[in-house]
Amino acid sequence: MKIQARLAAALMAVLLCSPGPAALAQVATNVPPIVAGARPVPVQHIKVHSQAIEGNLGGESADRDVVVLLPPSYAASPKRRYPVVYALHGYSIGAEQWTHEIRVPQTVEGAFAKGAREMIVVLPDSKTAYGGSMYSSSATTGDFETFIARDLVAYIDAHYRTVRDRRSRGLAGHSMGGYGVARIGMKHPEVFGALYLMSPGLSIHPADLPDAKGQAALDAVRKPSDAANLPFQLKAQLAVSAAWSPNPANPPLYLDLPNKAGAPQADVLAKWDANTPLAFVDQYIGALRQYRAIALDVGDQDTLKTVTEDFHKALDRYQVANTFELYSGTHTSNVAFRFQDFVIPFFSRSLQFPQDR
Repeated sequence: MKIQARLAAALMAVLLCSPGPAALAQVATNVPPIVAGARPVPVQHIKVHSQAIEGNLGGESADRDVVVLLPPSYAASPKRRYPVVYALHGYSIGAEQWTHEIRVPQTVEGAFAKGAREMIVVLPDSKTAYGGSMYSSSATTGDFETFIARDLVAYIDAHYRTVRDRRSRGLAGHSMGGYGVARIGMKHPEVFGALYLMSPGLSIHPADLPDAKGQAALDAVRKPSDAANLPFQLKAQLAVSAAWSPNPANPPLYLDLPNKAGAPQADVLAKWDANTPLAFVDQYIGALRQYRAIALDVGDQDTLKTVTEDFHKALDRYQVANTFELYSGTHTSNVAFRFQDFVIPFFSRSLQFPQDR
């Protein structure tokens, strides 16, 4: 019986749907006008060590770059505590590139100037040698899921004046980051109180196996750094394989590709399917009902619009409160506008602030 292959060209649906490099995505991101009267948001670049990422077989660093944006009043109000929003980047970019794509600190400053309540915004770096961790738990790349839900939150709570309550923590993300919000949000409702999924990659669609040249290029990779110059789709295959089909008994890369000797591998593809939120959302309805608010949005020219709406419909079937918006735009064109005018205001309304108590 023929096996239908689902490969990393499917990252058009899982990760960011842009076939080009991150720089192209950033060029296509429209910039909101500066809001009059906006106060400066201090930006800090820090390193956070993650025990969950230690000892991974792929050699990914356990010391992760993190960008922290503090409220304008932070320094002048030493006794004040703030909610925190953790915002997850997409595939092929890291935290620094993410700041350019969503145009922070300008968009955070603009949101506050437009009336959103002040909060801390944290942008963690989960990029790997293959372009992205999928915010998943893997012996090969490390446990990035626990890095976000445990190690990062613990560090931010210990070093900044946060409100240490799940109801005062939000989790947002775009594309692969939206996938991370779905995955981490379903598994860790004890940590976060509200979720915002921006153009999330939530399912895998059928795609063709690589041609002989492409497969030869994958087979020639002997260490993660060899993947640096691979075409986007081939590199993305390695990223998903490292995250979702790790294999500690298969050196030197410690992963299983979905194609071997010219034939698709049904067991690997099954693992990939099992890691899609649309496959396991039914198992976490009780967890999703614990959130104060859940929002999804996607551009009307984004190939992810169908799977995003499918996730919204899945929540509706179970009567899990959520909102869904289809807006005018591509996968990346208006993400900065969305972050300023929708994401930050959403958390301003949905999180619990000290004055709410």
